[in-house]
Amino acid sequence: MELLQQTIQAIRPLDEAVMAATQREIDYCLKPPGSLGKLEDIVRQIAGITGKVHNRINKKAIVVMMADNGVRTEGVAMYPQDVTRIGADFVTSGRMGVNFLAKYAQADIIAVDLGIAVDITELSEVVHRKIRYGTANFLEEPAMTRAEAITALETGIELTLAAIDQRYDLFGVGEIGIGNTTASAAVLYAFTQAPIERVVGRGAGLTDAAFARKKEVVRQAVHLHQPNPEDPLDVLAKVGGLDIAGMAGVYLACASRRVPVVTDGLISNVAALAAMRLAPTSIAYMIPSHLSSEPGAVLLQKITGLTAMLNMDMRLGEGTGCALLFNIIEAALCMIEEMGTFAVLGKSKDEIADKARAYRGEFGKQKKAC
Repeated sequence: MELLQQTIQAIRPLDEAVMAATQREIDYCLKPPGSLGKLEDIVRQIAGITGKVHNRINKKAIVVMMADNGVRTEGVAMYPQDVTRIGADFVTSGRMGVNFLAKYAQADIIAVDLGIAVDITELSEVVHRKIRYGTANFLEEPAMTRAEAITALETGIELTLAAIDQRYDLFGVGEIGIGNTTASAAVLYAFTQAPIERVVGRGAGLTDAAFARKKEVVRQAVHLHQPNPEDPLDVLAKVGGLDIAGMAGVYLACASRRVPVVTDGLISNVAALAAMRLAPTSIAYMIPSHLSSEPGAVLLQKITGLTAMLNMDMRLGEGTGCALLFNIIEAALCMIEEMGTFAVLGKSKDEIADKARAYRGEFGKQKKAC
């Protein structure tokens, strides 16, 4: 618990002065104000995160948390539990979906066993930090103890801090685990009490009967355990997953060290919500990659304010969306390094900044009127 508390206490707001200075540099590029849209948002956000106007990425990593979920026995998953173990083998041997995208983005993968239901010690490339052999079936008992939830969070923090010390300066998060869309839906439902149709999706592709069962399981589990939405640790322990808690730890660690971190799909954004409930300022350090096709993704955008950069109809998880966005982030950071400026027209930064502010003011009024 001490590491978790220290990490949360270390999180500070973004540097607004540096963000304002970066906006001046963006506006001075030879283009209409705001014309590079979300690319400009990325440049400004990363400047606020790092405290530097000029940034470049040197080392990228996607932290893939792997764990099984006991609720799988309720028929809420399309694939057998063995797939998690196979996924651990494939992700460390370069054969999962995230691998080819990470390779293209020149990003490393840190694969962590937090709770796979069987021993995989023969896989030497896995970071072995097993807390338990999968969570309990939360339809019958809490998914884990509060102490186990804290351990999962602190494992994510510890591994991420170690990677930052190894000079990684951009992170993404992903997960592998049968039953984890059910756990993430239960966490989201516990936090929001939103209509179940807005929270629960088909995951890997359930039949109609299994989908109906999944919604009922989520509803019953939350009503049974009554997790306190004001206590994120209570929610994670009662209806969460080890992978969700581990990813939340990654987010908190990045925020504590002023390092940007990219969210993936539904499950990683549920972890982002958990991190935000533990430390509200941590959300400012997250960059959303894509909008999952799961229904809960839209609700999460509204709650967290993490509006997806991409809409690719993806729902694989694993950190695939993070790998895609890594390339866009690096391209965005080239903007104020390589674009020509209004200096070619003899215009000063102050003159252009004044015009850009006026434009944004008028544009904001128009949007509000609409």
